[in-house]
This record gives sequence, C-alpha cells and structure tokens, in this order.
Amino acid sequence: MNARVEVGRLVEEPVEGGGVARRAFGEFFGERAEMASYAIGWTTGADPHVGRVTVGIGAGHPEGGTFHAVVFDRADSYAYSLVDERFAEVPQGGPHLTAEQARAHEDLPFVWWVVDQLMQRDPRAWWMRHWLVGTKCIATVEVFEQREPVLLVTHDEDEWWQLIGSTAAGSEGRIGHLAHAIEDDPTLMDVLNLESGWQSTRSGAGESWTRHEPQD
Repeated sequence: MNARVEVGRLVEEPVEGGGVARRAFGEFFGERAEMASYAIGWTTGADPHVGRVTVGIGAGHPEGGTFHAVVFDRADSYAYSLVDERFAEVPQGGPHLTAEQARAHEDLPFVWWVVDQLMQRDPRAWWMRHWLVGTKCIATVEVFEQREPVLLVTHDEDEWWQLIGSTAAGSEGRIGHLAHAIEDDPTLMDVLNLESGWQSTRSGAGESWTRHEPQD
C-alpha cells in the first residue's frame, strides 16, 4: 500500500485548572492521489477522557467536508464516534459537518480509512492511544528522576513497558504511565508502536532507535 502520512506541527497549550491541550496536525496522501488533512488531540485531565480527530477533504469542492469524531478507550484498544462539536480547522477541509451530515456523506468510508491510517502511522496518534488506554510502564530510578536518558525500551508479552537507562534495571523501579514519560522525553514517541515481546535500543539521547526481535 502506497498511502502516506506527513506529520505536521504539534501545538501544546496549558489549560485552566491544570493539564495540557494537545493538537497534532498532518496530511494524508492515498495511493490513487487522494488527499486529506487531519488533526488529532487530547487534553490531559479532561472529563470525558477522550481523544479527538478531525479529517478534512475536498476543499473548494461541493462534495468536500470536515468530519469530527471522538476517539475513546474500548477493551484496551480504541473506537471512534462522529460528533457535532468542531475540533480543528484543517487545510483540505470543506464545510464543517454535523454527525448526521457526516454519516450521510458518501466519502465517510474513505474518512474512516484515513483515520485508521493516521492512527497506525503518526507517532502522536500512538501517544494519544497510550494516554487513552492508560498504558503502564516501569522505569529505573535513574530514568524516573531524569538522571539518565532512556536507552532501552522493552514491551513485555504481558503488556508492561520498561524504560531503562545506562544503569541496568535492578530490584527497584518506579511505576507510571507511558504517556507521561513522553512529556519528559518526546523522542520516545518513535518506539510507541513497539510490538509485544520486542525491544528497542539507542546509544544515547537523541540517537536513532534500533528494534530487536524476540529471541527464541
């Protein structure tokens, strides 16, 4: 499949009462020259605990539209639901559609396909998914206290993630949420889709990650 996602800017703004509102933008290019713009985002500490997504198609064309949906936790994964509330303005978007208008739109299957693709390909979407499902991680004390950068990430078959620096993991560790660890080190976003049983390593902070298959 030749579909492609181009990651755009990430906007982070503090919200009243605590928390951070995040909006990440990007462009989608399909294998038959289809185009769409999108935005995804979430607000830490918000109630309800949902992510948001906007997909825009057909700017300047009568059949164009801007679709809005929420993304929510469902059985340790996620699901989507169209909503009336507008989330973001995107370059390729036509008129803003209500949920009822979006459900009746002939291009809705394409829009859901775009959402599926960006959730698989945009690291900010991986970050949002871990926030939605509350993925837990164990960090060494040195990493937790930010005295060492993360050099080894493991995704255990029991679904726990481990964050380890230059000091080997010992009997002590700190349990937290993986999504919060990204706030301290955004470069961890590159390995947030690490498959169960795999590991990823790097030689230093800011260096490229190398993924390692499970050993038999």
